[in-house]
Amino acid sequence: MDSHLYDEPPPSYVVAVSGDCMEASTLVHNDGRVDVTVVAKQAGLNDFLPSNPPTETRPLPDVPLSAITPLNIVIQIVGSRGDVQPFIALGTRLQKNGHRVRLATHGNFRDFVHKAGIEFYPIGGNPEELMSVGIFLTLDRDKFMVKNPGIIPKMSTIAGGEIGRKRQMIAEMLDGCWRSCVEPDSETKIPFVADAIIANPPSFAHIHCAQALGVPLHMMFTMPWSPTKEFPHPLANVKGSGTDASLRNYMSYSMVELLTWSGLADIINRWRVKALNLEELSPRTAAGLMEIGHHILVHNPSPSCYALTDLCPSIDVCGFFFRDEPLYTSPEIQEFINRGSMPVYIGFGSIVMDDSAAMTAMIQGACQELGIRAIVFKGWSKLGQGCNDPNILFIDDCPHEWLFKHVAAVVHHGGAGTTACGLLNGCPTAIVPFFGEYLTMTSQPFWAKMVAAAGAGPSPIDHKVLTIKLLSEAIAFCLTRNAQQAAASIALRMKSEDGVSNAAASFHRHIPWKDVKCDLLPSEAAAWLVDKKRGLKLSHKAMVILSQHKQIDMQHLKPYRAKEMRIEKIYTDPFSSTSAAVLKTMTDFTVGLGKLSTSPTKGMTQMTSSLVKGTLVDAPTALAEGLRNVPRLYGERPEKPVPIEGWKSGMTHAGKVSREP
Repeated sequence: MDSHLYDEPPPSYVVAVSGDCMEASTLVHNDGRVDVTVVAKQAGLNDFLPSNPPTETRPLPDVPLSAITPLNIVIQIVGSRGDVQPFIALGTRLQKNGHRVRLATHGNFRDFVHKAGIEFYPIGGNPEELMSVGIFLTLDRDKFMVKNPGIIPKMSTIAGGEIGRKRQMIAEMLDGCWRSCVEPDSETKIPFVADAIIANPPSFAHIHCAQALGVPLHMMFTMPWSPTKEFPHPLANVKGSGTDASLRNYMSYSMVELLTWSGLADIINRWRVKALNLEELSPRTAAGLMEIGHHILVHNPSPSCYALTDLCPSIDVCGFFFRDEPLYTSPEIQEFINRGSMPVYIGFGSIVMDDSAAMTAMIQGACQELGIRAIVFKGWSKLGQGCNDPNILFIDDCPHEWLFKHVAAVVHHGGAGTTACGLLNGCPTAIVPFFGEYLTMTSQPFWAKMVAAAGAGPSPIDHKVLTIKLLSEAIAFCLTRNAQQAAASIALRMKSEDGVSNAAASFHRHIPWKDVKCDLLPSEAAAWLVDKKRGLKLSHKAMVILSQHKQIDMQHLKPYRAKEMRIEKIYTDPFSSTSAAVLKTMTDFTVGLGKLSTSPTKGMTQMTSSLVKGTLVDAPTALAEGLRNVPRLYGERPEKPVPIEGWKSGMTHAGKVSREP
């Protein structure tokens, strides 16, 4: 692999766009959070937001098992063990429904996946290293910001190769995800071509693989990842004036999506062309690609935790994915539990801390101050070294499903899986978000706020300001009667849900079975198409039988595509259109910045020209296009476009359109 191709630096930390209608800007902080500021310059912008879907459009009817055709399903997951485990539960359920399921993730989870009886495919990438990769920057944000307190990275950081190594790892995982769709099982050598893809957003390759194969895609994540007016993107802090919360919340999703793409655009486009034989994506298209493809999105937290009223029919809130409790016993842990009062669990999972000794001392100090006992997970930071306190047991990996039945409260970093398991077992929960966990970092502050709002835990404590006193107070809150009652109430509601069954049902509801099935053998998935004139869909078996009986001409066969994706972005609102245009400017600026170390003249030229062109032409054109197409939201025909030559004409026309009755 050409490592020099991945040496470009990350994008700028600040994005801003301004016009007659509004101003919007983003600012990325050290901890990975994003400030999204929206300032309205005229009234009525909220009217451009999509209205809530009619309740009669949801839900689609369930599909009886007798109508389901067995499919080859690949599940692509990037992240830590907490990200992988829920999909082991889902994969097990889908296998019971007759499907062949392959879980594609990092190589160190091979045994974890195989023990569950699921086929495994390695996509590359080291999750421990990835824990320090920023979602936008694909590098260790804390170290980067220490070295580079300003917006533009220093040349020493670029030349040091740190950024390039992280970006190369992303490229490796993109290739691995594509191979997971089409390569035989590495152990059994049984051929495999995916009929459908399930993925979490951080795997990045999902929609591109689905486009290349022409198969359905189902996105599943542990928190809201689709625009809603009810609360902002979990990674965003929204601010603004002249606008109400619904507009700011809704716009935060497109701004975060814009920043995410800007950090990976060149890597993904290079991979699309080289590996998938697909065209490059323009930034304006890429920023709304999920919307173009009409792909299914499943939120797999509990609906008991939050409710959304403005979701479109292709989005389901299913509930947490819990696996069956594994058989487990530990004489050491059981003896510690039986020895005294019910302990508190403390663990930070796959977080890699700079000073694990300081955290160990802090945990010990809090336990001594409260006079409590604790079971502490050593984790990737190897907590507990040198600590011999008899009231604290430091443990290696242990199933939370078993352990959390025996603790009084839990303290952790806020991962969705740990939060869910604690609440399911009625454990009050104190969350110390670290924010830097790769790509799942959004779940930490999100779940911290949700737990605190429900009264089942204290307000979150940023790990950077954590002290013995603050940790003691957080644990003390969890041990109060009110917190215990709130956690018990959540547990009661969660136990009535079956997230895995709901997600499997959602998957089956949204598969276009008429398009997927073979016309001659409907119990099998179609893989071949006999010329367009006949339009006959055939499975592998049907094709072989017809060929042996000379009923088809093999020259007329072509691979069948059950779900075509036409990449033609039509902007239906002014917010996503403007964001996408700004994204192109950011991407071009970033590439120019990357050339500075090898070709200063070319790099500076591209940086300057991208800012000028983006400011004067691209963004105002996109804003005018988005406002022009607002009538599509209400079933009306938009007016024909007028030529836009710069900010003055673009914003003038945008303002004119927005003011028209």
